[in-house]
Amino acid sequence: MTVSGSKNFEPDVAEYVEEAFERCGLEFRTGYDSRTARRSLNFLFADWANRGLNRWTIEQVTQTVASGISEYPVGTITATVGASGSLTIGETITGGTSSVTASVLTKPTSTTVTLTVPSGTFTSGETITGGTSGASTTISASPSLVDTQSTVDILSGVVRRSSSDLSVTRISRDDYLSISVKSTTGRPTQFYVNRQITPVVQVWPTPENSTDIFIYDRLVRIDDADTATNTVDVPFRFYPCLAAGLAYYIALKRAPERVQILKGLYEEEFTRAAEEDRDKASLSLVPSYTFVSAVS
Repeated sequence: MTVSGSKNFEPDVAEYVEEAFERCGLEFRTGYDSRTARRSLNFLFADWANRGLNRWTIEQVTQTVASGISEYPVGTITATVGASGSLTIGETITGGTSSVTASVLTKPTSTTVTLTVPSGTFTSGETITGGTSGASTTISASPSLVDTQSTVDILSGVVRRSSSDLSVTRISRDDYLSISVKSTTGRPTQFYVNRQITPVVQVWPTPENSTDIFIYDRLVRIDDADTATNTVDVPFRFYPCLAAGLAYYIALKRAPERVQILKGLYEEEFTRAAEEDRDKASLSLVPSYTFVSAVS
């Protein structure tokens, strides 16, 4: 017998929908069937994010800090401007028409800057003025927040200085709130993730320079299932879990008599996938010895 020699099986959205409908004892026939199934698939992806399953979407972000700025978008917000050279790192820029403000974090090119989360929406073509430098330039359009809003969470981070990385500790909202002097400057050692619709990370102490680099791993959303011809943003080992989950979601709407069996199968497939989707590093446990001296 001859094997195929092929290892590129990758179902598209339509094939997952067909498989799910068949598991429900149904036939995939109409445009509405496709639309309702894609909607269920996107809800399924949101559930996976809540369960912490999409580890294959981990991305590493490198953010050069700005002196005096403690709050950064979780991701990158880039604005295209007429010229960035005269703007100062860390200064506040203000839109002349919109009055929107943001702070300059970096200047990647002569015509782009990265920003903190704007206070509103910049107007295309408006003049922006730096609060410290007094420099003026135009902004081509309001910068996109999509990259930042696609963030699910931050997993871990370090601050790099002179090629040396220092681990920074994640703290809770209450712990960050309890810091008495948030304006203290130094090399950041702690961070708090404010998980808003546009999430931001707040570091402490506030950076004392504009050269330290905050490097962190973030979990991002799985790409949406927009059309039937799209492939799906999951690795091969998760195909069974995805098919089982979509069948269960469709059964809730179209085949209630199969909900229990499909739910059980989905949870079984999910458990297998979740157990596989983990770090497999060796674990060493060192016992702690306590010596008690005898008293005579």
